[in-house]
Amino acid sequence: MTISTGAETARQGPRELLKDPDFRRLLFTRFAASWGDGVFRAGLAGAVLFNPERAADPLAIAGGFAALLLPYSVVGPFAGALLDRWDRRRVLIFANLLRGLAIVLASAAVGLGFGGLGLFSLALAAEGISRFIGSGLSASLPHVVRAESVVTANAFATTLGSVIAVIGGGCAIGLRALFGSNDVGSAETTAFAVLGTLVSAFIARGFARGVLGPTVVDEPPNPVLAVARGLADGARHAWRAPSVTAGFLALFAHRASFGVSLLVTVLLMRNYFTDHGLLRAGLPGLGQMAALAGAGLLLAGLLTARLIRKFGRVRAVLGSLVVAAIAQSALGLPMVLPLALLASFVITGAGQVLKLSVDSSIQLDVADEARGRVFALYDTLFNITQVAAVSLGALVVPDDGRAPGLLIAATVCYLVGGAGYLVARRRVVR
Repeated sequence: MTISTGAETARQGPRELLKDPDFRRLLFTRFAASWGDGVFRAGLAGAVLFNPERAADPLAIAGGFAALLLPYSVVGPFAGALLDRWDRRRVLIFANLLRGLAIVLASAAVGLGFGGLGLFSLALAAEGISRFIGSGLSASLPHVVRAESVVTANAFATTLGSVIAVIGGGCAIGLRALFGSNDVGSAETTAFAVLGTLVSAFIARGFARGVLGPTVVDEPPNPVLAVARGLADGARHAWRAPSVTAGFLALFAHRASFGVSLLVTVLLMRNYFTDHGLLRAGLPGLGQMAALAGAGLLLAGLLTARLIRKFGRVRAVLGSLVVAAIAQSALGLPMVLPLALLASFVITGAGQVLKLSVDSSIQLDVADEARGRVFALYDTLFNITQVAAVSLGALVVPDDGRAPGLLIAATVCYLVGGAGYLVARRRVVR
């Protein structure tokens, strides 16, 4: 199914969307990949951060973020050029298989006790391919739904995919309890993620060739030149759409703030919080936090399309930034376990409303032949922003995570992001 035009203007809800076999297949491809992502990330986090055989201070955690994200930030724009050149069906199949190989190698490294650059390089490979798959799924979506239903379809698919990733993380915590928290047990847990990649590749194989695009290839005949110009093309197409560049500013403010919160939360869970009734510290506490974050994602997915229709995209973006800022200061600053868990629900939900709003801007306001490059650029800047925030935070945060000044700075960042969004939206393209 391709994007419909003309008389087909009725907006499709989730129930109608699920009647389309191509949309269902793309959705299940995402679900399988997302489950594998959740298992891999939680398994690796347990292996590195909550493993009695290993130790991690704030700088080590920041180094892990950098090793996982920054190198892909160099590759990402070139990946975008490939998404706008290659059959996206084949990309989803082979990228999933390649990710499965990276997961197996990373799991073996954990089991053998490897750490440092070697382990993070393998994790980087797995995460980089995962981002490539995510960009391919997002760029493919407008080919299986009508243009007027893209916002609803994107909210439905992306949000449920995020919830499935949280479920995968919960599965990893359960597997870790079964296999053990040492290197060997962590390796066995992490290796289970390969099941998600294999299932995702198998489901993607059912698409007909060419159905996911790109419909038009706006690339030079030389593939090397096509790849090399990915960054410049993605930036140029994003700059032409004020809604997209404004959305970038808002989302990057969120990612910087969220990166700081994530660093503080991991340290609090690891070194400061203690069990509070049914609420848990340590890795189980992060699991509870992930579950609440998943609930926030699910609520955002249910509400985002309605919020955009009722209030418009601009108010949806600004409202999500304000809600996140309030939650950061009112719930995060006291630094007590129950409020920290509640903050994860509110901030993650608000961030998802923001992300879905920006995704819809790219999917609707950027031409199909450039969409993959813009999504890859989006991921690249997204990663650099988060790594920079975590790295700067790691220089000043104490080992127990109690850093109110950092959380105040994160709150201010949300408000600055909202102001930047408004200014960028008013820019006139010449």
